[in-house]
Amino acid sequence: MNRTMLFLAVSSVLGVAALSIDVQASSHREAPNITRMPTLDATDFYLFNSYEAGREDYVSLIANYIPLQDAYGGPNYFAMDPQAVYSIHIDNDGDAKADTSFNFRFSSRLANEGMGVKLPIGPADNQRMVAVPLKNVGAISADDATALNFIENYSLELQSGTASTMLSPDGATTFTKPYDYVGNKTFNSASAYQAYADQYVYNVAIPGCDAKARVFVGQRKDPFVVNLGETFDLVNYVPVEGDSTPGAGDGAGFPGGITQSSANDDLVTKNVTALAIEVPKACLTGSGNGVIGAWTTASLPQARILNPNASLSRPEVNGGALVQVSRLSNPLVNELVIGLADKDKFNSSQPADDGQFADYVTHPSLPALLNILFKDAVNATLGTNITDLAPSNFPRLDLVNAFLTGVEGVNQLATVTPSEMLRLNTAIAAKPMQMQSAFGVAGDDLAGFPNGRRPGDDVVDIALRVVMGALCHDIPVNGTPTNLGYCAPEDAPVGNVPFTDGAPVNASMFNSSFPYLLTPLAGSPN
Repeated sequence: MNRTMLFLAVSSVLGVAALSIDVQASSHREAPNITRMPTLDATDFYLFNSYEAGREDYVSLIANYIPLQDAYGGPNYFAMDPQAVYSIHIDNDGDAKADTSFNFRFSSRLANEGMGVKLPIGPADNQRMVAVPLKNVGAISADDATALNFIENYSLELQSGTASTMLSPDGATTFTKPYDYVGNKTFNSASAYQAYADQYVYNVAIPGCDAKARVFVGQRKDPFVVNLGETFDLVNYVPVEGDSTPGAGDGAGFPGGITQSSANDDLVTKNVTALAIEVPKACLTGSGNGVIGAWTTASLPQARILNPNASLSRPEVNGGALVQVSRLSNPLVNELVIGLADKDKFNSSQPADDGQFADYVTHPSLPALLNILFKDAVNATLGTNITDLAPSNFPRLDLVNAFLTGVEGVNQLATVTPSEMLRLNTAIAAKPMQMQSAFGVAGDDLAGFPNGRRPGDDVVDIALRVVMGALCHDIPVNGTPTNLGYCAPEDAPVGNVPFTDGAPVNASMFNSSFPYLLTPLAGSPN
């Protein structure tokens, strides 16, 4: 009863200006079918104007895959699927169809021309050359990777309409994915591992583009923070700030409210695999208005027949047309917006066809679920008679504008096709890391979410508050509290309550240069 009281009561003293409370959870295991294919499961997608010094004319796109990686997950760790196509798509004219796609395809091989490392075992008169069971047989460094027994490479295809070009890295014959950070006996230290991985940041020439792109694919620390287990256990904590201000440590907020701590982050020990590319803005915007939409997908051949006598090079036979099994742009859409029966369908669909999912946005079920969980306790505790905690403005045009069309004058493409994409206005200058608001546009920072998404943007907290009606209340626009006109405060009785899971995130928790995400955690830190 106490926790639900806080959802409503906090609105009397904490307004939208308190939007510095953090929660994050994205597309980790978001649909039934993709849980069976973790190597194709997109966890996060980022799209932002680069804020590395001197890179103001570039856009960074980062697609993370393979969720919930335990760093110690040997001996095979986290290779990509060699039969899959991992893609980052860009729409620059607003038809919700890809005008440009970057397609990654992976391959793997053993050392010694595919034979692998073998050791002589036994006495001279009864000796056998026996393959070792490990992916590396000694220390690896930036200067010497000869002990690596398993090598991953990838190709990168640029697809523009019907034209296709295979891209090549400067100074190398092929793209290489660095070996995962298996531990400090292999790599010595985090700084040594980062020096090793930095070798695989490539400069890449793009046809028709004056400046070069940069590409990196490799393991990174999972950038999400989330109180995952308790959040999905029907919000099993008091989801309101317990300090006077987030991080104050004074316990002077609402009694029993959760306070900001990395101890609340269930992903603090997890890694992911990042596909990162930084491209000159002029190469992505085409003839549109400078706003682009983007999303990431992963696809497999339609048929997979398992080999009853499997080998490393041929565990199965694959054939047929590519079938999309993973899709991601805005976070939390498939987790908390799309109904369970349609989650797999959403993952296989295209943005241009998102009209089929319109009811999930115009008439969302999540606010109704929160109402079921908390309404009676709120009314009993406060002595009120609120009919429904969920927003009452139907259809939810506030959500349509925030997530399906973009906001006019901020991140709306030249042609408006309602569709689920991240949208970025490339003309809005990036903010340096130290000047970014974790709450993006709602924090008076037009360079942040939902105008694209940066690693330090508290996108999930923003999305949850918007779902519960934050845009029916004033938000700061150029420093002035403003109602955007989609709905009124009375339409959203808890729309100005700052929901939080107590797991903090901000731009300072990441690097200030490409690929921005942190060095992965070591499988063996000693």
